Amino acid sequence: MSVVYGLSSIVYVMVKKTLNPSYIGFGMLTPVYIMALDKLPKLNTGAIVHQVSEYVYDDAAIIACNLSQWGVPSGMIGTSVGDDLLGHHVADTLKRMGVQGKVRFTKKYKTPLEVNVSDKKGARTYFWQRSEEILSTLDTADLSLIKKSKLLYVDWYDGDTHVLRAMEEAHRHNVPVFLNFEHGHQHHELLKKYSGLVTICQAVTDAAQIGKKQAMLGVARKLINSGIKTAIITMASQGCMVVQGDEIIRVSRQNNSGTYEYFKESVVGKKNEFKLGSLDMNGSKDVVELVGKTPNAIGYSGMGYANPSVKMVKVAKKKGDPYVAPSIAATHDKSYPIARPMFFYTAGEPAPYVKAYIDWVMSDAGQKIVETTGYVPLPKK
Repeated sequence: MSVVYGLSSIVYVMVKKTLNPSYIGFGMLTPVYIMALDKLPKLNTGAIVHQVSEYVYDDAAIIACNLSQWGVPSGMIGTSVGDDLLGHHVADTLKRMGVQGKVRFTKKYKTPLEVNVSDKKGARTYFWQRSEEILSTLDTADLSLIKKSKLLYVDWYDGDTHVLRAMEEAHRHNVPVFLNFEHGHQHHELLKKYSGLVTICQAVTDAAQIGKKQAMLGVARKLINSGIKTAIITMASQGCMVVQGDEIIRVSRQNNSGTYEYFKESVVGKKNEFKLGSLDMNGSKDVVELVGKTPNAIGYSGMGYANPSVKMVKVAKKKGDPYVAPSIAATHDKSYPIARPMFFYTAGEPAPYVKAYIDWVMSDAGQKIVETTGYVPLPKK
């Protein structure tokens, strides 16, 4: 009698689990070619193209592709593309990048194409196909991915009649909505229509693009007051400003300012840095004006720039000490801690006319002018 011994084996069938998307983009789907050159050519002339890049546009799709490549589960609900080589290339690209969602094909039109031309300074000229026939295909798109997601992104220029359906679906499932509103905030009725559905809103103003910070805050406050929780105002090369509800707006000076250096050294601390996100102004007067016009704003400036639109805050030297308001007396007895002396410096002995000027400033008449203009005169001996 023979006995046969054997080993049993278990075969595991493994299937990659698809995670629910954290991000869903909703909008236009189109391939894009980006051409980089030194300078945009004049009319009826040409230029050498140094690099050509290929991608899937529009903004909603760009974000989906990037996030997916960074390991964030993302999906895309887009317009239909043509049942042609370009259309299938778009679908293959999204699949290769791991972007979830079904790409729909149509024989009614060819896949739209976008071409961007950009110079080394960042100036951009673009050419795109964006017809109502194409955008209307958003109205029949399957929205089931939205309810599983953590954020829906929409572009206002895709048309309110098209994007509202997706926004309302997100609202029903308590999914936050990010609206790229750009200049659309200028349309009061459109803002009113969107505001109840939007959690985060990105906007732009022409003044903000050239660094006018009061204009930026004005747009941000308008968005917040409409019911939007977070406003993002883009500022071209300067980045962006983010305002959230009743968040405190910090107004500072630019880092080449003596006031900035003194405040950093005496208040922030030599080894510490200012928190990023402050609005940095050119002058002390600019700081006071901006704080005076902006709810929830705080800043620092010389006492001589104070006006009725702002309140001077009491300060304590350390925890447990009494809070002291800035004043001439509190500066002289050093009970107000944020004060510094100002000096005249001369290269050697001053010339007679320079000495005469300094003597006049130090005189009772000169010190009276110092006091009447809001500054602190020297203590009387």
